[in-house]
Amino acid sequence: MTLLTTLDDILRLDLPQPDAAAIEAARARQAQLTKPPGSLGRLEELAEFMAGWQGTDRPRIDRAQALVFAGNHGICAQGVNPFPQEVTALMVANFNAGGAAINQLCRVAGADLQVIALDLDQPTEDFTKTAAMSEADCLDALNRGAAAVDPDADIVILGEMGIGNSTVSAALAHAVYGGAPGDWVGRGTGSDADGMARKAEVVAQGLALHEGRSPLQMLAALGGREQAAICGAVLAARVARIPVMLDGYICTAATAPLHGANPALLDHCLIGHLSIEPGHGALCEAMGKRPILSLGMGLGEGTGAALALGILRGALACHDGMATFAEAGIGPG
Repeated sequence: MTLLTTLDDILRLDLPQPDAAAIEAARARQAQLTKPPGSLGRLEELAEFMAGWQGTDRPRIDRAQALVFAGNHGICAQGVNPFPQEVTALMVANFNAGGAAINQLCRVAGADLQVIALDLDQPTEDFTKTAAMSEADCLDALNRGAAAVDPDADIVILGEMGIGNSTVSAALAHAVYGGAPGDWVGRGTGSDADGMARKAEVVAQGLALHEGRSPLQMLAALGGREQAAICGAVLAARVARIPVMLDGYICTAATAPLHGANPALLDHCLIGHLSIEPGHGALCEAMGKRPILSLGMGLGEGTGAALALGILRGALACHDGMATFAEAGIGPG
């Protein structure tokens, strides 16, 4: 993808569209497979989705790339998280040592994991006082996220790590979709009722300070480096016609500014799972997307997306490997 030099460059990107003929051919193949029509439910829809983006009636996943972006947030100065920011770097070290949940799930799902720490020693600014990032800082993170995408990948799954980023997510969701601040706030890494009330208050303060900005400007005003990097990866994948599997609430909220600017920017994105964070269901509904799994998870790291990759692989295995009625010799006698 061409280097972004302004946030408005995002709105000028050439957006490839899914191949309608490949979708129709995949649908026709589904109708010939040895099963009652529609009996594989969502698996059939997923196969057709992948066919459209790969431009073939028999799509495959030979290379799955998993990207986990990590960042630190100035909003932690407002007491929105019970854990210190040092935990972000400690978890990145755990990822790199292979000791986290995402490592195990990527291994099982067959995804190559890359963890990208984004200037952890330089947290963003406190968005209740000023913009979290300058446009230049936001563009730097966007471009770093875009550069991480492997153009040869068949799918990219996205995850995150960052103490305080559930508050950032609530602020981004509220900025793009409205409602009350409390509608978007959840427990995150363990906030109690008082902590959640504090997070809602902080979100309200941030929105009051930055009111009137465009969705893309809100990414810089309220977001973190990992949110911007996630957006950059989503955009680079779209330009390369690579489908994306978003994780739960944090990843989905990170892309809210893109959806708010132009919903078509997320046409190639799936959502891996429905998070236990209370705002995630409303966020998915606002985006018109249905998560693949609902397992009561709220860990982040890309764990729900990695699990959903296994479902997607199963959908494509059935679509490609099942016999047709003619091949099986099943038909009118």
